[in-house]
Amino acid sequence: MQVLESGRGELIRPPDLEAFREWNRNKSRRLVDKRMTEQEAVSRFVTDGCYIGTELYGTVRCPMSLCREVVRQGKKNLDVCGQGVLELDLWLAAGLVKKLDITYIGLEVYGTTSALRRAVESGQVETCVEWSNGAISWRMKATAMGMPFIPTRSMLGTDTLSYSAAKVIEDPFTGMKVCLLPALILDVGLIHVHRADRYGNAQIEGISGFAGEMARASKRLIISAEEIVPTEVIRKQPDRTIIPYYLVDAVVHAPFGSHPGEMAYMYGRDEPLIREWVEASKTTEGAQAYLDKYIHGVKNHQEYLELVGQERLTQLVAERERRE
Repeated sequence: MQVLESGRGELIRPPDLEAFREWNRNKSRRLVDKRMTEQEAVSRFVTDGCYIGTELYGTVRCPMSLCREVVRQGKKNLDVCGQGVLELDLWLAAGLVKKLDITYIGLEVYGTTSALRRAVESGQVETCVEWSNGAISWRMKATAMGMPFIPTRSMLGTDTLSYSAAKVIEDPFTGMKVCLLPALILDVGLIHVHRADRYGNAQIEGISGFAGEMARASKRLIISAEEIVPTEVIRKQPDRTIIPYYLVDAVVHAPFGSHPGEMAYMYGRDEPLIREWVEASKTTEGAQAYLDKYIHGVKNHQEYLELVGQERLTQLVAERERRE
């Protein structure tokens, strides 16, 4: 095939599909209890310098309790993949990120993120490679298919392609331009779900995002769940099981695990607390004060919820129910 154009971005982790397939072949299929705390899961499976991804993003079904624990344990020199709002902002503000495969990191209606700008302009983030939202999930889909790349028409004719590590080729069948997206293999994936059993069978209500793709593109997968339910409950609606147990390494029970983000059909987002981060993150000192209060100042997710307060959490549930 004739390569017509190549993005100038770094391919942060060149995919080794055969090694990944071998990794999965050696992964246990036994039905074992994988329940553990955030502290245990992050300590066991997240290492300095690993390539880590989060799903979905920081105000919608994001693994916020896991992301805060990554900050609390001070993991560093992380290569990061994802579209982010609060979770990746926290990692950037804490100085954990070295390289970024980025689709979007921002504060939505509140504008761009000061934490990202500081991290990139200061050189703390050494590499920032751009992809579209579709492209990053399709890269994971390529991994799930066991393919070194996947052909799409995403990013063609855009500057995003120029700053990516994709290539444009001439299709040998039609002669049209096609964008080739390289497979993406994560060392660790973090996903928050509505319910899971103790083995890791996980179900999602509402938008499924790219959970299925990320689960199948991760060497290690940590699931946090609003509820831990008996396997019989999972089997009653098998069509909702987005992630099967054999992909999962850790299951964490995390009620309000997406807070201050929302969880479809369960609770709404905590807008005042999100705005607190928006204002605090405008300065290095403000961001650090926020991290000290909501992450370093509490021992775990339970103490975080106690800091937020049961009254406020109950109100978020009630607000969601009124909207429905």
